[in-house]
Amino acid sequence: MLRPWDLQIDISVNCERAVYIQIADSIISAIKTGKLQCGSPLPGSRQLATQLKLNRNTVIEALDVLLAEGWLISKERKGTFVAERVPEFRAAKPEIPLPLELPANIVPEIIFNDGVPDTRIAPIPELARAYRQIFNRKGRWQMMGYTESAGDLDFRSAIIRMLNYKRGMRLTVEEIFVTRGSQMAMYLTAHCILQQGDVVVVENPGYKPAWMAFEHAGATLLPINVDSNGIVVDDLKAYLQKGKPIKAIYITPHHQFPTTVTLSLTRRLELIALSNQYSFTIIEDDYDNEFHFGQRPILPISSFENVKHFVYIGTMSKIVAPALRIGYLASSKELIQRVGKLRRIIDTQGDNMMEQAVLQLINDGHIKRHLRRATLLYKSKRDVFDKMIKEHLGEKVDFHKPDGGLAFWLQPKEKIDMISLHKNLLEKGVQIMPPESFSYGIPVNGLRLGYASLSEEQLEEGLKKIAKLL
Repeated sequence: MLRPWDLQIDISVNCERAVYIQIADSIISAIKTGKLQCGSPLPGSRQLATQLKLNRNTVIEALDVLLAEGWLISKERKGTFVAERVPEFRAAKPEIPLPLELPANIVPEIIFNDGVPDTRIAPIPELARAYRQIFNRKGRWQMMGYTESAGDLDFRSAIIRMLNYKRGMRLTVEEIFVTRGSQMAMYLTAHCILQQGDVVVVENPGYKPAWMAFEHAGATLLPINVDSNGIVVDDLKAYLQKGKPIKAIYITPHHQFPTTVTLSLTRRLELIALSNQYSFTIIEDDYDNEFHFGQRPILPISSFENVKHFVYIGTMSKIVAPALRIGYLASSKELIQRVGKLRRIIDTQGDNMMEQAVLQLINDGHIKRHLRRATLLYKSKRDVFDKMIKEHLGEKVDFHKPDGGLAFWLQPKEKIDMISLHKNLLEKGVQIMPPESFSYGIPVNGLRLGYASLSEEQLEEGLKKIAKLL
């Protein structure tokens, strides 16, 4: 049968979320807003893949998610339809605004991202060589079959050794799960521990893609402020003492996103005690542990012996290159098993060959040498950028030099219209992260400037243009 389809699905290649999740979210949004009515037919996967110019398997993954969650139903020989009774969802509320779309005629010359590594120094030749060697040595027939959904066993063992030796954790291979990037780890975690109406505490300002994963799982967000010592645990304690239930808290304690501050030891211990007392899960996103310029990075909260309920999320993407979609999550065996069951619905396994190629880089010492070189380079660039900020913006902003990570957080001394600043900078060829990228509600008065992927000339030119507008 012919299916009229006038629903616009926008796919962003720069979005942290997987493409199939973007498709699924767009269809859910169309159902919630009434653009797609109950019982409405959807186009076939081939037709939709052609329209979106995507691989059909990607579209099938999105439809499988919607079928599993009850938004769609499949009728034999007839096709796919919006379910007659869709999952319950909360009444409309003011949405967290999405980042502004760039005007089509504007191509910024300088992009201050959120802290992306410099892909020009990535060990790409070594990775390509390892990939070819793995394929030739193992044989095509071995590589083309299915493997464990949790990831290659040897690769998981290598990740475990890294976490146990360098980050003080005590994990086994049954407690680690390899994903296609940290955002998939976030999505799987959210859908395995949350139910409709559960409350998740988040940092404000904070990391919006994680918030979206929690809301997609049906959770209600409770934003709590961040100060110079990290998330304000006293606010969380006051909320709990009123008898309010909390299912989980999402934090970036090593270098808080976006402010770069580190959660103090006192607050870490208080947070663990509250988690144990009230049985909520600490979801710890350690997105840039590798790049620390002090004596040693602070150990993760998940490494503390007395923590009972935790999910630890990390990534290999910042170590090698953002395009390398390898993330992981660590937690109890029970949660890992639930994650495996959910993952098999949408993605049977990860990229086994790439995991083994990265494992070879680890075993050959290439990753260790690359991290040593990259850390020295980023530390030097951080110090240069710190001097530039003091020279061009010293009288206009408050900031501190971060002891790690790949970005600075600047707070203008005067309250300014951040949205207008963003637009005006775009007109001058400079792109910064829009204020709504990390704000819950009213845009925060701050700028997160990633420095690692820009040259010193670009950094200084960008700061000069920011200084003129401030």
